[in-house]
Amino acid sequence: MKQILIVVTCLLGLQLSLWAQHRPTLLNEPLDLSGDFRDYTNTYFLADSLAAFDPATGQGQLKWRRNEYYPAHAFNNTQAGLRRVRGNEFPGIEYAVDPVLPFSVEFVSPRAVRIRANTGQAAPAGEPSLMLVKEPNKDNSWQYSKISNGHQYKSAFGTVIITQNPWTIEFRDASGKLLTKTWHQSNSRSFTPILPFSFVRRAGDYSRSVSAAFALSPDEKIYGCGESFTSLNKYGQKVNLFTTDPNGVENAGMYKPIPFFMSSRGYGMFMHTSSPVTCDFGATYGAVTNLMIGDENLDLFVFLGEPKDILDEYTNLTGKASMPPLWSFGLWMSRITYFSEADGRNVANLLRKNGIPSDVIHFDTGWFGTDWRCDYQFAKDRFPDPQKMISDLKAQGFRTCLWQLPYFVPKNDLFPEIIAKGLHVKNPKGGVPYEDAVLDFTNPNAVQWYQDKIGNLLKLGVSVIKVDFGEAAPLNGIYANGRSGFYEHNLYPLRYNKTVADITKQITGDHIIWARSTWAGSQRYPLHWGGDAECSDMGMEAQLRGGLSLGLSGFTFWSHDAGGFTTRTPEELYRRWAPFSLFSSHSRCHGQAPKEPWEFSESFLNHFRNATETRYRLMPYIYAQAKASSEKGLPMLRALFVEFPQDPGSWLIENEYLLGSDMLVAPLFETGSTQRNVYLPQGKWIDYQTGKVYNGGWHVIDGGNLSLVVMIRDGAVIPHAELAQSTDQIDWSKITLQAYTSTGAAKGKVCLPAENVLQEVNVTLKNGKGTLLKDPYAGKIKWMIK
Repeated sequence: MKQILIVVTCLLGLQLSLWAQHRPTLLNEPLDLSGDFRDYTNTYFLADSLAAFDPATGQGQLKWRRNEYYPAHAFNNTQAGLRRVRGNEFPGIEYAVDPVLPFSVEFVSPRAVRIRANTGQAAPAGEPSLMLVKEPNKDNSWQYSKISNGHQYKSAFGTVIITQNPWTIEFRDASGKLLTKTWHQSNSRSFTPILPFSFVRRAGDYSRSVSAAFALSPDEKIYGCGESFTSLNKYGQKVNLFTTDPNGVENAGMYKPIPFFMSSRGYGMFMHTSSPVTCDFGATYGAVTNLMIGDENLDLFVFLGEPKDILDEYTNLTGKASMPPLWSFGLWMSRITYFSEADGRNVANLLRKNGIPSDVIHFDTGWFGTDWRCDYQFAKDRFPDPQKMISDLKAQGFRTCLWQLPYFVPKNDLFPEIIAKGLHVKNPKGGVPYEDAVLDFTNPNAVQWYQDKIGNLLKLGVSVIKVDFGEAAPLNGIYANGRSGFYEHNLYPLRYNKTVADITKQITGDHIIWARSTWAGSQRYPLHWGGDAECSDMGMEAQLRGGLSLGLSGFTFWSHDAGGFTTRTPEELYRRWAPFSLFSSHSRCHGQAPKEPWEFSESFLNHFRNATETRYRLMPYIYAQAKASSEKGLPMLRALFVEFPQDPGSWLIENEYLLGSDMLVAPLFETGSTQRNVYLPQGKWIDYQTGKVYNGGWHVIDGGNLSLVVMIRDGAVIPHAELAQSTDQIDWSKITLQAYTSTGAAKGKVCLPAENVLQEVNVTLKNGKGTLLKDPYAGKIKWMIK
């Protein structure tokens, strides 16, 4: 009996173990496609050779060799291996064992190449890609030449070489250095099984996915993939590009995955798809990147150049951020949540009474009848006259922001109307996939219905809408455009962002939202914030990594909740986090109450005031850098290597950043810290607070009165304005040009909001006296030069 019990127990343990391995994923848990590429039941087709190619058009055909995984065993060690296999279809004469399928190379600019490959019959495009600004033009600057066993194309910035057998595409820079190349099975020199460039056909449903495999080089580093909170360098990581609510910023989930990355070798890649993607950047095998793309056909853009070149090219395709209004660069004051008109007026009055410059009052989840139950109506008992409140706040220099979301709970008064009119995403049975109704932004009627609701608020005088959530579009949903959630889940945030930004622009003239979720192209609709950060030192540091990573994915503007979101912020943490927020492109206090600085000690209130006043004095610098960044697709919150790609140390730093081109910022991340180790790129740097000059390299630097290290690049002019309590009150006719120079010459940028044209200013300093070499505004501005 005891033996039987032991056997039953072992069998039960085995069943539980198998269940643990194959359990269903949680609702909206990120999809990991890598398992499909290590499944013995699936069929694998490896890119083998060019069957045909027309060099004039770049059109050709690629032969794929059929393979299977099998258990390879040697000396008590079993691992999966690939081997050739015969066709399993009947009748065999009807189906190719080794299919020959369309493949093309297109040149869209002197730095950008488009690679497309089909894995089967391609369905006709239903609508223009929402990710692209437009279908890219053909660039004719690439010069073709025939080479042995292949074809070569060359531009001023690099070379593309296509070999016929084995099929390989090499990307080289202008000097001929190999940047990367496709990985063919014949490239392997390892005992480890390596998945080459291939596609998989699943046995379960015959759907297909591509694994675009590329070679990695020694010391290569990978950056991007959206707002990723893990280590900035993605080499050695497996990254799932699937929009989700990670419920924090200290895990691998992403509100803002972007199918784009760049390499320290001098290239970048954009996977033009909305399907789930799993990127294996040398995690499984150190010499190979595997881009496992759920789409059945590959559409891949490759960019050549340094980081600035790559970001410019990528955002030429997917769009550059429009310039947000001046007031958005002021401080946004919020908590979760202000429940009444009295709350909003009180906060506005106390901001002015305490001399805290600010431009936005945000009402979060509690401005309608029932907290969180969004019906787009102000609660009448708590907001007796919302239009007058909004007007009065604006007279004080405050814009009004309102929270909402596109999910409707069953008790919401709007729920029956949404169901009756079919405005929600359906499940395969025609019902509601979740208990909530999720608005379907592929349905023009739903878009119109929703924009009418948002439009009524904007017509009341509301300036901006918080575009919260958006990460949970049903993966198993059927959408009004006929597509499934497999393609619409990731695209949902982009549709959502666009819908709100468009109606806001139409009614207010300002192209602005405050959004949490994104996909490629969402950068066109600024701006986005970093989600629900933990109120901790690690949460603060992870938040910065996410912002830097998003900036390396084509987003110019980004903000976050000062102090973190999840719990009451400890005063000491808030003291270090608030200046980090104030030295970001946009700044908002938000999260669990309290967030207002007067709710803490008088010492903290004074500290917060000083940091906020510094931001408002720096508004001419911030605004000009924002304009310059938006024109080139560059992030305002900038990883050091974007400005200093030739400085090896700059590629290693993930806890500092440049605000614009000339100001280096290093937050204090550790509890109780007043100073920190700071890496300065090559050249001289000048402490913004003390004027002390440092050479490039590592230094221990004090955070000073700001509780933040701020360094200015030698030779930079930082324009300042006189202090104002809101951006409406800034006097742009009086600007101080503060020159930071060891040589006597300095230059900077100025952009007047009324004109929105970027101008350069050049200054010389001699014997303590500053001179403006040429006035770009011809006397319209009274300059003070220091």
